[in-house]
Amino acid sequence: MKELNDESTGADLGLAPNLGTVSAGPDPDPAPVPVPVPAPGPAPVPAPDPAPAPIEGAYSRIRMRVGDEGLQRLQGAKVVVVGLGAVGSFATEALARSAIGTLRLVDFDNLQPSNLNRQLYALKETMGCFKADVAAQRVKSINPACNVQGMRVFFDATQVDAVLEGMDWCVDAIDSLNSKVELLAACVARNIPVVSAMGAADRTDPMLLRISDISETDGCPLARLVRKRLRKRGVQSGPIAIWSTQPAVEVPPELQEEPDESADQGRRGRIRRPLPSLAPMPGIFGLAAANVVIMDIVGGRKTPS
Repeated sequence: MKELNDESTGADLGLAPNLGTVSAGPDPDPAPVPVPVPAPGPAPVPAPDPAPAPIEGAYSRIRMRVGDEGLQRLQGAKVVVVGLGAVGSFATEALARSAIGTLRLVDFDNLQPSNLNRQLYALKETMGCFKADVAAQRVKSINPACNVQGMRVFFDATQVDAVLEGMDWCVDAIDSLNSKVELLAACVARNIPVVSAMGAADRTDPMLLRISDISETDGCPLARLVRKRLRKRGVQSGPIAIWSTQPAVEVPPELQEEPDESADQGRRGRIRRPLPSLAPMPGIFGLAAANVVIMDIVGGRKTPS
């Protein structure tokens, strides 16, 4: 075979020499079919990705209890949970597992070792993570179809619109008095139903749990302060309270701990001494709050008879 180089001619390549214009028959290859050119205009918008669907069979037991209409109401509901500690984390868990369509989860804090004894999101692997981030990720793992919105903010008067806009229900799991009163008053002003957890940290008897209008609470020091502050703002009733008739315990001086000021750099307002707590009651408060919301959405009663 002849070796070719840059100076090889057409003959060397096996091509016919240029003999000028040649009259010949039709081209062996047909002419290409012209492609229509689209009319000028904006580029087509690609179709959005389909919304994730719930895991198949996840809500069959809920449907048995509340029916198709009740399940649709849950899937269309928009609920905000403010405070994602012991009470708020368990409330969020129940709402996520009950097919709530939109969950807005609000907390500025990150997870600390002292949270491990009672808060759902506190794990060895999540220490230092923002509670709102961990909560949102967990909700998505439970219900991929849920529109979950995590907000790393400390709730106060400046955050009212961002937190409450478009919501059907609010769960108040805040442990700061000023923020709690601000949230409850804002919900009443906007006609957003709200269920609020009162003092749960040092309670131990689930049989003493009560659910009532805030005006009917009795014996709970936190509820008393909340009622007093709300009355000053013209709110006599409306918020539903989860509370206990069990008296708060006194911590012996030798067992009291100093407050940790470094965790939030004073964003909570006044620095408070830590309260004693066991896991069951704060979780029960949170589950009870979620049940109030769920039963109201599907057409049940907000408070027991």
